[in-house]
Formats: sequence, structure tokens, C-alpha cells
Amino acid sequence: MLKFYTGFEINDQTGNALTENEMTTIHYDRITSLQRAAFAHFPELYNFALSNVAAVDTRESLVKCFGPLSSNTLHQVASYLCLLPALAEGEETQYDKEFLLELLVSRHERRISQIQQLNQMPLYPTEKIIWDENIVPTEYYSGEGCLALPKLNLQFLTLHDYLLRNFNLFRLESTYEIRQDIEDVVCRMKPWQSEYGGVVFGGWARMAQPIVAFSVVEVAKPNIGENWPTRVRADITINLNVQNQIKNEWEGLRKHDVCFLVTLQPTLPYGTKIDRRQSIVEQTGLLYVRGCEIQGMLDEKGRVVEEGPEPKPKLKGDSRTYRVFLDPNQYQQDMTRTIQSGSEDVYETFNLILRRKPKENNFKAVLATIRKLMNTDCVVPDWLHDIILGYGDPGSAHYSKMPNQISTLDFNDTFLSLDHLKASFPDYKVKVTMEDPALHKAPFRITFPVYGGKGKKRKEDGEEETGPEEPPTLVVEPHVIPNRGPYPYNQPKRNTIQFTATQTEAIRAGMQPGLTMVVGPPGTGKTDVAVQIISNLYHNFPEQRTLIVTHSNQALNQLFEKIMALDIDERHLLRLGHGEEELETEKDFSRYGRVNYVLARRLELLKEVGRLQESLGVPGDVSYTCETAGHFFLYQIMSRWEAYLSKVKAKPTHTPDVSDIAKFFPFHQYFLNAPQPIFKGGSYKEDMELAEGCFRHIKKIFTQLEEFRAFELLRSGLDRSKYLLVKEAKIIAMTCTHAALKRHDLVELGFKYDNILMEEAAQILEIETFIPLLLQNPEDGFSRLKRWIMIGDHHQLPPVIKNMAFQKYSNMEQSLFTRFVRLGVPTVDLDAQGRARASLCNLYNWRYKSLGNLPHVQLLPEFRSANAGLQFDFQLINVEDFNGVGESEPNPYFYQNLAEAEYAVALFMYMRLIGYPANRISILTTYNGQKHLIRDIINQRCGNNPVIGQPSKVTTVDRFQGQQNDYIILSLVRTKMVGHIRDVRRLVVAMSRARLGLYIFARVSLFQNCFELTPAFSQLTARPLQLHILPAETYPTQRKNGDLLPYPAQVIKNMPEMASFVYNMYMHMMQSSQQLHYRQGLLPPPVVSKQKDPPPQNEEMEVDTEHISQKPNTDNPPASISQEHSSPKSSDTRAADVTENMEQEDAAGKHSVETEESEKQAAVLKVCEKETEAIAEPSSKDGEYATEKMETESVDQKEHHAMPEHPGRDSDSDYSEDEGTGA
Repeated sequence: MLKFYTGFEINDQTGNALTENEMTTIHYDRITSLQRAAFAHFPELYNFALSNVAAVDTRESLVKCFGPLSSNTLHQVASYLCLLPALAEGEETQYDKEFLLELLVSRHERRISQIQQLNQMPLYPTEKIIWDENIVPTEYYSGEGCLALPKLNLQFLTLHDYLLRNFNLFRLESTYEIRQDIEDVVCRMKPWQSEYGGVVFGGWARMAQPIVAFSVVEVAKPNIGENWPTRVRADITINLNVQNQIKNEWEGLRKHDVCFLVTLQPTLPYGTKIDRRQSIVEQTGLLYVRGCEIQGMLDEKGRVVEEGPEPKPKLKGDSRTYRVFLDPNQYQQDMTRTIQSGSEDVYETFNLILRRKPKENNFKAVLATIRKLMNTDCVVPDWLHDIILGYGDPGSAHYSKMPNQISTLDFNDTFLSLDHLKASFPDYKVKVTMEDPALHKAPFRITFPVYGGKGKKRKEDGEEETGPEEPPTLVVEPHVIPNRGPYPYNQPKRNTIQFTATQTEAIRAGMQPGLTMVVGPPGTGKTDVAVQIISNLYHNFPEQRTLIVTHSNQALNQLFEKIMALDIDERHLLRLGHGEEELETEKDFSRYGRVNYVLARRLELLKEVGRLQESLGVPGDVSYTCETAGHFFLYQIMSRWEAYLSKVKAKPTHTPDVSDIAKFFPFHQYFLNAPQPIFKGGSYKEDMELAEGCFRHIKKIFTQLEEFRAFELLRSGLDRSKYLLVKEAKIIAMTCTHAALKRHDLVELGFKYDNILMEEAAQILEIETFIPLLLQNPEDGFSRLKRWIMIGDHHQLPPVIKNMAFQKYSNMEQSLFTRFVRLGVPTVDLDAQGRARASLCNLYNWRYKSLGNLPHVQLLPEFRSANAGLQFDFQLINVEDFNGVGESEPNPYFYQNLAEAEYAVALFMYMRLIGYPANRISILTTYNGQKHLIRDIINQRCGNNPVIGQPSKVTTVDRFQGQQNDYIILSLVRTKMVGHIRDVRRLVVAMSRARLGLYIFARVSLFQNCFELTPAFSQLTARPLQLHILPAETYPTQRKNGDLLPYPAQVIKNMPEMASFVYNMYMHMMQSSQQLHYRQGLLPPPVVSKQKDPPPQNEEMEVDTEHISQKPNTDNPPASISQEHSSPKSSDTRAADVTENMEQEDAAGKHSVETEESEKQAAVLKVCEKETEAIAEPSSKDGEYATEKMETESVDQKEHHAMPEHPGRDSDSDYSEDEGTGA
């Protein structure tokens, strides 16, 4: 690393970055000066002095030339080059020969170009890197000690240094994730040595298939100047004799998807168990790993099946062949090694192909993008360059210091009234241009005082400050939006949000040129501010294009849904990526969806042109194409309109009569389907505005058709979609991952944009924040970017980095947003939340400068009402060990707590029984293991019960960031160590998800002693630590929050008592119901085991059907069935099952149902009486639940849930919840 940075491409004096040509020039200057010195003063070096540079500038040549010289001679050479002080006459050098020789050689040897090295580097990791602990450490990093890893600091030498560090770290983090996936899959495949010395697979995995045949089919010639082939292609054949769903996943592999080819030569005999705690590589005989990129699946004629709108051909049988691209650099290195050392050919040994989840498999495209950026001249706007590198004035890009700030801005519908405007600018004096109060209506155009370079108001020459400063004046000009036409849909959509003063400042900053940083605590309206900025930019600068970038598809969809509600023409909206299908709208904003919209809209408009032609009695077919419609507008419409204006326009000598406006209007017939009468006849000005509005409506039809004319000329969907992206769309949205993946394609298309708005900026990796700045080619060496708006919250969770060493030591979890905040870049801090009750907000507002509450949090009925059936709106409930067990760890870092899981589910069932809607309750936890345990318990206890059903979501705190629900039940799991909730950012997320009620289950004695958590837990522990319920109260309640209770609350001492209470309550409700035959049985509650041997499963159980308000008897609970048979398996039992039944994944891919489970269900049905009719579907009313997409991983449920996919990290860090991976 030292050698690398001593030769780094930077000028040591000025700090400017040096290009490859400049570095080469410096090298030649140095070695020629050495040759001149040798020629003039050292006859023994004549041969060196007269040789050409290329012959003597390698380390070997220099050592050969200078090695035989004495120490004194070497010192004299160095002194001639001004590297050392000259020796006096007869003086001996003080330096040893080795140092002097290294001084000359290292200074003059030919430097290997970093770019060249990078271009020759394979992008896929191999087995040598993947399992090298020095490069990719797996041990839990404690924060102590030094590692040989690059770091992301606050400052960087050059953009090249910045990109290189990010490239290396991103590559290593991806390698770490790939290692975990490979180890997991290889263990599931159970490779054993066959009797004949080959490999036999005793298991199976959804994400891998044994290779039937592999052959390299093409090795293309190298490009000039390169020694690696331009491309290498191979064919891989596999046999997809699996369940249809999994077969479809394999057949659905898309172009550019990355797979891995693995060679296994196991030495373990058939039936040997693989111990995951030992080295997987040694146990499975894993020899080689190579990456490849899918080109496509081959059809029966051996041709690649191309992707497109046409359906894919149905192939017969189970055998499938894929054409893949291999890494040319890696292939060249492997072949060279095979030829030189005579080792085996790697490409003849592969016996397993492995795929990964698409969301986690973008690394190759991102690395290729970064490498491409390093090969091009990165042009960042001048006003941003130094800030990105961490130098200079951190506030230099603030709008107040920008030389091109705009004095007058149209705030459109930002303000609801003049009073709202005045409240939004409390430090300004507001001067309205119109005196008539009746005209003081939105929208407003505001002229701000112009600031100079230092941010202070310019003074007149010689003017002195006397007395208190006058507040700066805002000149406000109300204006009327021109009439758009007589139809109701012509009326513009309006903003209805009353923005606060800080939100208004954020909107103002976003509209001005420069860098805007908005810190938005939970519930402060970050998305609303973002949408208003976008809308205002759209209306103020119609010729500019805005790029929206977010971290997740969900955030992008939320943003888009709000944009659609504003006054933005939907033909100017475009959504790139694969998340558009999640938009809760029938409209398709994807590229092809927009093309279809344009084509459909074109037909609608041409139909309108036909109606207009008919109304005017013009002969011919003018509505055939956009071109004929354009001629019709020019020769028929404009001529009639101009003739009309000549008749009705006021002249100095003559004022037309009001009735003339309606009398001469030429388009009466066309507007017959508009609300009548069109003209009011009240005043000339009003009627003239209505007439002009009608003409604007007509003109807009032809303006749109002119824009759509290109779609008639472009015939293919691809060309049309490219035109839409480059020319038509004004607001383009994508995720940061999509931007990184598609940068090359966007630049090639000539994509242009002027503004970038980033949502969730504190959750985006540094490099994925930087890449969107460079999605366009510079114009004349300058970037056209004018505004960069970043909205985020660095007090919430950072980007997900799974490897602790990269996360903590290399600081890879630091987002660019957080780095800017640390550098001191000015931010606008939103200071009023409108999501949660004020009492809930107090649990996290201590983390922010001045986070208050919006008025509606105190006034709206839902915030003033108490939570039905519960005494408190938030409560910390202490959970002790159950049957002697607190937290358990069936596998490394896969934490579970059965008592908390049962308690959380029992509280959910109680809330449902008293009337809470299921979709307003979410259950969160801080660990994946607990998430799966809670889901298991819900599925067994109430998931299919129409009376109770499923909660809105059961997920982890990390996955729920950016979302909210009315009532949150939270399980903190740990009982031995605090764990990763110690990270205050995770605590802030956990405390801020609830709007109306938060109920936390935890070991109070552990968490209340944690210093970092004190501000929140001091408030939580101020209330009783046992659950206080009011079972006679139903949802919704008339009781106000803070009112005296009508009767004493029932105190629940522990989990078994709550479970028994809910069970009895349910049984009572069912027995009092008129429809007994519709009753669904509940599993009996868990009870404390008091005997070693559980009673037989067919033993009759008495059911307590006393009134529900009666306090349950915990010594003699209603079910005398032991814990082992009455609840989902404990963590330890599940762990035993994992070890015993590791990866018995049935080929059908469905969760197996064990005999024990069947007997358990039989016992439950006996207890709850036989049902005459089972209800298969949940109710469609309040009981209907928002079903979260459950795991589809086709493995044994217990094994899959209890075995973490990524052991080695004490946190929840998986991107995808689809398969329930542990972390």
C-alpha cells in the first residue's frame, strides 16, 4: 500500500491529479536525466547512458547496471540528481548500499499503470481471493488492530483515488457475500465421494444444479494492444428435474445475470455429515470457482432465445443448455498457467452451477461501471469537485454562495394562502405588489434579496450600518394561472399540505442552483418536500430535466404516487427499472408502458382532431397522422383563431361588446360536450380569458401530437423507448442500483439531465451516490448539472454492509450524505413531525437538534383517543426466561427468544379479539431468527384463523426502515448481551415506526443498563414493566389518552398468563357465538413444564370457559399439555432438527409436515371440539390482513428458518426478505 501511494498519480506540490500521459512524461524525464548524469560523470555507466529507455527502465535492468557500483559512487549519482547532499572530498557515505540502490531503482523504474492493472483484473472473484482471510476477513472485527484494507475517509487525494478505494471495497464486500452463498449451497448439495472416485450429490439446493456437460464454444481474437481475448463463450447443460416453480426460476435467468461455476472433488465417503463450523472448503473438496454471465438459454436448434415482448418457446424435456460469457482476463490467466506449469485445465472440471438472488447479484455490472468511469475523464461540476474530495469551504456549494442564484422564483402551489407564505418566512418582511386583498391568492411569485459571495446582503458603496438591521424584504407577486380550457379535468391539481418554515426553506434551497442537503427525521414530510421541489422545478424550468434517485423501489414508488397527484403532465414521467410493477396504480410508468401510453394518447388526440374537423366542416382525412394534423392546425385552426381575434380584440378606438366574444367564437360546435354555458357574459376580461382557455386546450392537442410525431417515424419499441428517455421525459426516476448498472447504456444514448434529487440518501453507498452524477457526457468539458438535492437522515440506519471489517475498519457504511454532514456542509433540518403521538416522539426526538410536533398530532381524534384495551400508548414489558431459557442461538448469530415471540403473538391475538384491524398492526424484531420464529408461531396459532389472521408485516427493524404502522409490537430478543440495538441509529428506527402504539418485549435488566440506550429506556422504564390491559374495552374506544381508567387495569405478570388469557378469551367468544359450526380451533397456550415426561398426546384437556375477565390460574392453566407439544418448537429443538435433518429439501419444494405436527393438530381438534365445517378463507372485512409475500424457499421449514444463510454477523443485514435468510 505504501509503494502504491508513493507512486500515486498526483502532483506533490499542487495536489492536482495527473493523467496517464503526464505520468509517462515524468518517468521519461527522470530516466533521461539519469542517463545524462551517467554520460557526463560516470564512465562506468556509458552502456546505460547510451541504451534506449525501454531497455533500461525495468527494475531488473537498473539493478544489473547499478548493482556493481560502490556505495560512494551510488551516493554521488544520487547527489547529481539532487536526491542526497553531495559528499565532501574523501568523505565516506553514511548510507548502506542497499538503501542507495533502492533509492535510484524505485525512482527510475518503469511504473505499472494503475489503469492497466485494473483493466487486466478479472471482475469475478476466484477461490484464491474468496477464502483468503487476509483479503476477506471473516472473524468478527472488534475495532482493534490494523488491517490491510483501503479506507473511506473524509478526504481523498483525487477522483481516481476515490473511485479506486470504492472499487476495491465494493469488490471485497461482494466477495464476502458470494463466499457465504457458495458455502451455504455447497453444504445443501452434500457432495460425497462416489465408489468410483467421482462426486455424488446427496442433497439438493434451489440455487444450484449439477452440470451435465460444459464446453467452451468460442474464444475470440484479442484487440490490438491486448493479450486477452475479446470474449470467451461456453455452453452449460443442466437437468431441471425439479418442481415447476424452481424450473421456471432457472429458465427465467436473464441476459447479464451472473452465475458461478464450481469444481468439487470431495474426499468424504457417502453419508458423512458436513459440519458448518469447520472449513467448508476442506470438507467438500472445493477446488475452483469461476464466474460467468448468462447470454441466454438455447432453443432446440441451438440458438439463443432472445428476450423481448414475444413469449419464450416451450422446450421439451428437462435438459436445458445455457450460453454464457466467461471472463476473458481470467480465461487468459488460467490458460497461461495451464500451459506453463502443466496443471489441469480448470474449464474441464466444473460440476456445479450456482445462481444468486437478482437483488444481491449486481456486483459485476457495478464494478464494470466503476472501472469504466476510471478509464474516462470524470467531469464533476466545478462547484462540487472540492466538496466531494473533502477540501475547501464545505458551504461553497450552498445556494447563497452560488454566483448564478435566481432572484425571482414561482412557488406555484407551495403556499395555500398569503398568511401561510408569511408564516413560512418569519425572518423576512413581506411586501405584496397588489394592494387589493381580494387578489392576494396563490400562486405566488417571490423575489428574494440577492446575496453576494460571502452570503451577506450587498451594501451601497460608502453605506454604513446604523442601528438594528432591517429584516430583508420579500417582494410577493400573486399571479393567476392562465385558463386551460372549459373541461373539469383542465383544472390544475393543487398541493394541500401546509408546509412549515423549515420545509419551505428546503423547497427554496432545492429550487436554487447548488447543493441542497435536507435532514429529515422520522415523520417530518421528507417525501412531500421532495415532491414539491420536483413540481416547482418542472413549472419554473420546463426545458430542464430532473433525475430522481432512491435507495429502494418502495421509496421510489411512494414518491411517484405523490408526484402523480400534483399538476405534472404524466407524459413527462418515466420510471426505469423493475420496480414499476409495485406501483399502486393501473398506469404503467416503465419505458414500454410509457411508449404504449404515448401511442394510445396519440390515437385519442387524433380522434379529437377528427371531431374538431367535423365540427368545423372541413373536408378530407386530416386526423390520419400527426403530420396531417399539424397542417390542419396551421391552415384551418390558426386562420380561424386569428380572424376571431381581429374581431373581438380591444382596439384603441373601439371596445367590442361582451356578447361578440360568444357570437364570433368559431369552436362552439366542438365544445358542446363541455359544461355549458362556456361564456358567462359577465365581463369582457373574464369571457376573453375563457375564449383563450378554449384555444389553449385546442393548441395543447396539436402540441402533444407534434411531440408524438417521432413515434410515427420510429417503428420498433426499443427505438421509441430510447426517444422517450432522451427527448420526451422531463422527470426520470430510478434506483441507485439501476443507475450503477445502466450507466454505460444511458451515456451511449446521450441521456441528459440538469437536476438530481436523491431520497433516502443516507442509506445509499458512497459509490452508488456518486455514479448518478456521471450518467451523462460532459458538454465542452463541463457538466450541465445545476442542482443536487439530497434528502435523508444520518441518524437512522446506514447502508447495509455485511462484513464487519469493511463496515467498521474501512468505514464502508458511511454514506456520502453522512460524510458531507461530518465535513460541515450546510443542511436544512426539518423540525416538526406529524407521524406519531407526541409521547411516542419523545422516545427518539432527543437524537435531533429540535424535533417538535405538528399541530395535528395534538388535535386529530386518532391521536387524542386512547389505545383500546391497553392502559398505555407505549409500554416496555419485561420478559423473563421461559422454562429456564431466554435467548437461544441454534446456529451462529441466529438469535431467537421463544418467550418474547409467544408474548408478542399473544398480544397481537388479544388486539385482534377486541377489534383492532390486522393491517394496522406490525410485529418487528431485531434479528432474523426471531422473525422466522414469530412467523412460525403465527402460522400455527392464528395465521389461518379468520377471526385473527396475520398482522400487516412480521419483519426486522432494518427491513422496516422507511415504513410505518399504527401499532408496533417489538421484540428485542437478547438476554445475555445488548447486541446491535446498541447502535443508536437502529434504536431510532425501532422507536419511530409506530404512529399510535408501541409495545416492546425485552429483558429490562439488560437494556436499561446500556448507556447508549438511556434516553429512550429511562422513559420506557418510568412506566410499569408488566402489561396492563382493559379486556372489557373494544376497538375503537371513546376513552381519551390520559383519562382516568373506568376500572382498574388487569396486570399480566408473564407470557404464560397472557397466552392462557387470550386462549380463554377466544374460547369464550366462540362459545358465545351463534355460529358454533364455523368455529376455528386454537392451539392451547404454552405452559411451564412441570414434569419430565409429557403426557400422552391423546390425553383429554379441560378447557376453561369462565368469563374472560376472570384472572387465569397460571398454576392450573386450561391446557395440561406440555410446552413441547403445545407451541412451535423451541429454538433448541429447532436447532437439533437442523443438525439432524440438514437440507432434506423435498423436490416439490414445499414445507414438509411431520407426523408429530399431525398428531398435535389432532389433539387440538379434540380439545376444541370437532368442527363441522372448516373455513379456508379469511374474512374480507377488518379481519382481512395485508399478506406479506412469504418465503418460497423450498426447504424443510424448520431447517430453512433455523439455518442462517450468512453466519458471521451480529445483525440483520440481508437485502431480500423473500427467502428469509439469516444474518
